[in-house]
Amino acid sequence: MRALLQKVSEASVSVADTEIASIGLGLVVFVAVFHDDDEVTARRLAERTLAARVFPDGNKAMNRSVLDVSGGVLVVSQFTLAADTRRGNRPSFGPAAPPARAQELYDRFVEALREDCPDVSTGEFGADMKVSLVNDGPVTILLDVP
Repeated sequence: MRALLQKVSEASVSVADTEIASIGLGLVVFVAVFHDDDEVTARRLAERTLAARVFPDGNKAMNRSVLDVSGGVLVVSQFTLAADTRRGNRPSFGPAAPPARAQELYDRFVEALREDCPDVSTGEFGADMKVSLVNDGPVTILLDVP
């Protein structure tokens, strides 16, 4: 699995011109599921997401997690993060999990986040979404979990 974390001051996601989720301070997490991922991978990615120290404290630029700052997490499925771009100009999505399996592991990832974080919102899996965010910093971190 792969997650792209963006530290935000605010973010929202809309489907068909209707806002379906929003957060204030926190993380927007774009998630891709690969064909060889499993439930252990989903849990590990959730743990690493919540533990990522990307928020400032009084002494260091990045020493606090989203849990430490009582921030929200907005999770958005984004299979394009699984793109293989090593050849040609058109990305290949062969490494991505089939949609049914990807949704199952995406849901497991969200469930694992919710076990420890009280403010988790999601986009709509597989939908054409519009994501608005204010990337704070900017801070953008790519997490890969084999």
